[in-house]
Amino acid sequence: MRKIDMTDQLWARLLAMRGSAGKVTLDETDPTVSLYAPIAAAGDGFVLAQVGQSLDGRVATLSGDARDISGPDGIAHLHRCRALVEAVVVGVGTVKCDDPRLSVRAVKGPNPVRVVIDCRAELTGDERLFRDGGAPVILIQAEDAPQKAYRADVLRVRRGEGGIDPRDILQALAGRGLRRILVEGGARTIARFIEAGVVDRLHVAIAPLIIGSGPAGIALPPIDKLANAHRPDARVYALGSDILFDCDLKSCARSAAGQGEDIRVADHA
Repeated sequence: MRKIDMTDQLWARLLAMRGSAGKVTLDETDPTVSLYAPIAAAGDGFVLAQVGQSLDGRVATLSGDARDISGPDGIAHLHRCRALVEAVVVGVGTVKCDDPRLSVRAVKGPNPVRVVIDCRAELTGDERLFRDGGAPVILIQAEDAPQKAYRADVLRVRRGEGGIDPRDILQALAGRGLRRILVEGGARTIARFIEAGVVDRLHVAIAPLIIGSGPAGIALPPIDKLANAHRPDARVYALGSDILFDCDLKSCARSAAGQGEDIRVADHA
């Protein structure tokens, strides 16, 4: 297991790599560099999905309490990922349940643009991210969603029978110059981006906590045989309070994309 040992100097150099497409070189044998440099120096079209969960794979209690599942080092890792990307994406359910800020607070670094997939324009505009004076907000809505006034940039995207295709979402964001993307939640949103074959890396941070019941971190469609399960190459890192699995989904994504699956983000993702 590789141990993450982040220093202020190394973090400053990783931040300087943002969008460099590998032009800044660091010691890739350092576990900290091997984990974060691919995010910082990614070129066009890099998608990272992140899940923080308990030992038994839960991300909240049955009542919806999702606070403090990740330990302090798991939270710091998530905020590093936010600082290294250009935009963080969540579904409308995450905003309605958690009212998150989606900002960088546990480490030094820039705040990403905040993107909410709100197919049917369910948000009221009173949610905290519209009022906190933080990073810009983009709403992804279906073309036929009700027209509402928001303190945000609204992008209208075609909706199919099952919702909005994640590939159309990424294309719309790329049109705004946003290409390094963190998909942070919820479980169905992450699953649909994975099933669409567009996720390059999946980070699963596991905290030493047993909840016993509650929603899982990733809600993929059921399978009958383990032979059909995703089996990505993975590296394991000791963050400190949490253990991180860094999963390479690129090869799986290419396989799924080649099958021409029609995967969409549902209205309540």
